[in-house]
This record gives sequence, C-alpha cells and structure tokens, in this order.
Amino acid sequence: MTAAEVTTKSLLKYLKTLDFESGFLDRLKVYYRPLVCPFSELITLAGSGARIGDVGCGSGQFCLLLAAFAKPASIYGIEINDHLVNNAYQLFRKHSNTPHSFEPFDGISFPKKIKELDIVFLNDVLHHVPSANQELFLKNLSNSLKPGAQLIVKDINASSLLVYFNKLHDLIFAGEIGNELPLEKTKSLLEQNGMKITSVVKKRMYVYPHYTIVAQKK
Repeated sequence: MTAAEVTTKSLLKYLKTLDFESGFLDRLKVYYRPLVCPFSELITLAGSGARIGDVGCGSGQFCLLLAAFAKPASIYGIEINDHLVNNAYQLFRKHSNTPHSFEPFDGISFPKKIKELDIVFLNDVLHHVPSANQELFLKNLSNSLKPGAQLIVKDINASSLLVYFNKLHDLIFAGEIGNELPLEKTKSLLEQNGMKITSVVKKRMYVYPHYTIVAQKK
C-alpha cells in the first residue's frame, strides 16, 4: 500500500468510527495518536500477507490500523500491561477479522512466537525501557528474530533539543520521563546485535523529532 492511500487523515477518520470503551487517556491515545506519530509512513512498510508483530502494542491501536490498511496474514502483539492487552482484544473483537493474538510479557524475555514473524515493529517503546536495560532489550529482541525478518524501530531522537517536548509529553501521559537515545546510538546497538540497517528516516511532527530505522536480521 502506498503513502497516497494511507494518510493521517484517513487513519483518523477510521479511528473515529471505533467503538472503544476504556479510560479517557486510553481513548485519547487510540483516537488521536496519528496526529503526533508517523503511523501512515510506518504502515506502508508492512507488506501485505506478512506475519506482523508489535512489541509494546499498548491498546492495540497500531495493530488494528495494520489489520485495516496493510492486510497482513496475522497480527501478534505483546505488552507489559495486562489492562492494555485486554483493550487490544476488545478492539479486535469488535472491529477486525484478521487472525490475531495478544499477550503480556515481562519486558525482558521475548516469547518464542517472535521467531515466527516476518516484520516486528517497536514504536516508541525503547525510550520507556530503563537506560541500564536498553542494550540488553535490543539484544534479546534481535536474537529472538528469525534470519531475514525485519525490525522497524520508531522512536524519538535524543540528538534533537526537541526531545524535551517528548519528555514533557511522557510525564503528562505516562507519568514518567523517557530515556530517549540518539539515532546513531540506536543504529549502533542494532548493528552490534546482528541487524543490517536498510533504511533510516527522520521526520518532525509538530514538536516531536522522530526517527524510523528499518533493519533486517542477518
């Protein structure tokens, strides 16, 4: 699917049709996150018919957008918060027939099912991992992938002074201060753990300095 077919406007229009019962902040994130995160570009990276995973899937909003716009063979999401896992099942039960499964994980050990996937997304998760654990987190995730699988990392670039707007955002919406990494540091950690970088894109949306790294397991 091309960028012309998937736009922020089309994603917002689709999300507004969802019947989703949860807390105010959960609903706010589900309905409006495409305004501040480059979901439209990320979705175009997901090939039709692929088995796709989302690490730190939250309430399943991005997974649902992938199901609706990218037409994957299956969706698999993992999340450390049981409540958010339940939200994801609620969304899919009401709005998608795409084969799917969601499960909680401890944030360190990745389920064996990861090795079955063709594409794995890591969207705005790395900066929520404690600084002391980030290298191990990426190592364990990279080691969990099958050869040839793609890992798509979207996060906030600590090299930009605008990173402080994201820190304020996380303090308000997540109750914590993020541990953002510079783009070059993330690239280096991926390469150290058997990943080949195939593309890098930087994009600013409002005051949020995003980067997206596409890497392939060697």
